[in-house]
Amino acid sequence: MAADYEYVKRMTPEGYTFPTHRLKRTCEAGRTPLVLVACGSFSPITYLHLRMFPMARDHARNEGFDVIGGYLSVVSDAYKKKGLAPAHHRIRMCELGTEHGSKWLMVDPWEGESPTYIPTAHVLDHFDYEINEVMGGVECEDGTRKKAKIVLLAGADLIQTLSTPDLWAPKDIDHILGTYGVFVLERTGTELDSALASLRAYEKNIHVIRQVVTNDISSTKVRLLLKRDMSIDYLIPDEIVSYIYEHNLYRDLEQSNDGDKGKSRQEAVASSSKG
Repeated sequence: MAADYEYVKRMTPEGYTFPTHRLKRTCEAGRTPLVLVACGSFSPITYLHLRMFPMARDHARNEGFDVIGGYLSVVSDAYKKKGLAPAHHRIRMCELGTEHGSKWLMVDPWEGESPTYIPTAHVLDHFDYEINEVMGGVECEDGTRKKAKIVLLAGADLIQTLSTPDLWAPKDIDHILGTYGVFVLERTGTELDSALASLRAYEKNIHVIRQVVTNDISSTKVRLLLKRDMSIDYLIPDEIVSYIYEHNLYRDLEQSNDGDKGKSRQEAVASSSKG
């Protein structure tokens, strides 16, 4: 399925600027340029969200890719999830988490600032449009230009929802896994093998990242600790801890039983796509 550039153009507000300040403009010879895109609530962003990127980059290099950039894309307020801080706060927390600790991660506000919910498939179209259509891809060492491969970066719970009957629209699954692909980080308590079995048609586009050092931090657990007036030190970056207390976030919000974006956001995609 081809990318829907017309939809992307309609959803792009006047004055929007796509962040490219940390995007690598050249690609190593013999490798495929790769862009990692993590979509989620990030309410708040945790060390596991950030740690996914270097783990994916290590894995990608062994698969013949050259990672030229990584992006965090925050779901908009239109999602209406319980326990979800306003998008401008979540965007800013993601910026705080990447500003000083990374030289290649960026935060794209396009999805988060949208007044309407944007399905993940179209978010990937947006990155494809900006990098491969507007910028014309990436220059190779031999002087030629090559299109970058855009992939979704997510936890194993995403694959579980993709393999659950009637939760995602088939066209969205085909577009995400067929057109783009996904780098999946295994997570504690998630049965990955059975989920992958039902998605065997896309196995060449599904890259599983094994955790050498297990990490099960989640935004849900951080919010729960805050609600109980317990410390969240060393679970998330210090700058974000300070930001949360400064703006009194998550103290009065009703706790959600949903996980980080994996399960709950998929329900929104399923319901909106079935309309």
